[in-house]
Amino acid sequence: MRWLIDGQQSESVAASDRGLHYGDGLFETVAVRQGRLEFWSQHLNRLEAGCRRLGIEPPDREILLSEAGRLFTRQETGILKIIVTRGSGGRGYLPPASQRPRRIVSAHPWPDYPETLWMEGIQMRLCQTRLATQPLLAGLKHLNRLEQVLARDEWRTADIHEGVMCDSDGNVIEGVMSNLFLVRDGTLLTPDLSNCGVAGIIRQVVLEIAQALDIVTNIGTITGADLNRADELFVTNSVIGLWPVKALEAHRFDGGRISRTIAAELERRREAQSHPIP
Repeated sequence: MRWLIDGQQSESVAASDRGLHYGDGLFETVAVRQGRLEFWSQHLNRLEAGCRRLGIEPPDREILLSEAGRLFTRQETGILKIIVTRGSGGRGYLPPASQRPRRIVSAHPWPDYPETLWMEGIQMRLCQTRLATQPLLAGLKHLNRLEQVLARDEWRTADIHEGVMCDSDGNVIEGVMSNLFLVRDGTLLTPDLSNCGVAGIIRQVVLEIAQALDIVTNIGTITGADLNRADELFVTNSVIGLWPVKALEAHRFDGGRISRTIAAELERRREAQSHPIP
């Protein structure tokens, strides 16, 4: 791993950083393949929108691009992670009147996922950890990921690759590290994220693909029973792209036409909507 903190090579952050104390910040995880930053504009747009919602000055786009170039070569593949915190501050929740946001940019190896996960699908489980309802933070990729940490700690077996997380009412919201889609009777459904959950970059791209292909789409309340009645189930994020789900607990799914169609178009857009490392 390689790290830049406010443009300087370092692995140490100030002990007074509010991201450390309160999770006061945001992050983006960008796939880098052969020196190209995938869905770069979408990541920056979401980061800036999140900064505006939290009242944090967003980092300069050209600086982020330049730092990506310092961490990756033009042929390299890996993961670029961007963290923006409100910066350092004294004790207490009140943000300081004068703020200097901190920028942490790091390079990580590409995860060692077997090809079978894309070709044959993944096994999922239901998580006991629930997501708290907070509309003010809904959709944001903020730094407080303790719910996901607890959910991911529920299993350590290699045959389970992802878990389904629900809200306090038991409605399905997302995967631990992904967004979730299901197909029933030709309609694409995905959970409403108005109260909790992360609005993923690839989730939005999938919704755009569905609209372009005239696939009927419904964003709304999804229950566990809805998952069991689904014809197809798949999950998405910026690193994996799209994984079909072959089984959720004991319920099995077949890889369907709509999942394959969206996956193919997503691959095309992944290549088209990327930015070269400078």
